[in-house]
Amino acid sequence: MNFFIQIKTMNGSVPHIVQYQGSKRNLAPQILPYFPQRFNRLIEPFAGMAAITIAVSRLNKAQSYRLNDLNTPLVSVLEEAINNPQRLLDDYTRVWSEQLTYEEGGVAHYYKVRDDFNNGNQCAANMLYLLARCVKGSVRYGNNGQFNQSPDKRRKGTSPTNLARNIFRISNYLKNRTEFSSIDYREVLQMTNPGDIVYMDPPYQGVCATRDSRYFSGINFDEFVESLEDLNRRGIDYIISYDGSCGDKQYGNDLPNELGLRKVMLNAGLSSQALLLGKKEVTYEALYLSPNLQNVAQPKVQEQLVFAL
Repeated sequence: MNFFIQIKTMNGSVPHIVQYQGSKRNLAPQILPYFPQRFNRLIEPFAGMAAITIAVSRLNKAQSYRLNDLNTPLVSVLEEAINNPQRLLDDYTRVWSEQLTYEEGGVAHYYKVRDDFNNGNQCAANMLYLLARCVKGSVRYGNNGQFNQSPDKRRKGTSPTNLARNIFRISNYLKNRTEFSSIDYREVLQMTNPGDIVYMDPPYQGVCATRDSRYFSGINFDEFVESLEDLNRRGIDYIISYDGSCGDKQYGNDLPNELGLRKVMLNAGLSSQALLLGKKEVTYEALYLSPNLQNVAQPKVQEQLVFAL
């Protein structure tokens, strides 16, 4: 079933640290109604830039949070933004400002920082600058594991002023309430307890079984299903963003019926790739709900959700 949800904004928008390809920030208004009003802990084993955690914490739905991602520099950005926002702002300002002393839009500076990062200086400020300045906010890694995305020559990345406005709000939501890790998602799932909710946004199924430049690491479909079966056995609630469709094309296979999940299709808007080809095709992303969450009050057609976005 598809839902049309009208969003009423209040007190500005949900803050974000940096543009990040694949982020569920724009879909958060459609995802959050499937969470209970209050619960113990939100866990993101594939955190990325933690868009859902930030949105949930903005509404104060959970008592505590755990952010995990195999990409350790990404986790370092999250940890600094939440626990040491002023230090991150100072370090980022220093890196960001250096590009202004370079000619041709600071492209040479970007490659200098990228080389520095790949040679071992993977501090949060360097990672954040590369994310802010790279094409489409899209992380890319070569076969050697090094960051190899090119700079966006049209812009200089998130300004320190905009960064400050966002990270201090995020820190206010999550500081002293969040744990961080950079381990395999299966280890994280073993740490869960009844009363937790796990939100998972793993790599697209098309690259789950193999290494892909778009992701730091993929996951194996069968192993993922086994992990979900274990969560079911232990009574752990979870929500998964996992596959989708655009026009007549479906991305990935459905999760097995035996898991007892409810699948909801979320309207992600017009496909930018289709528009380039002169087509108007809507992209839908799937959301899977574990058995216990299927009784949570669901959004209705034309329902008006009042929260910040």
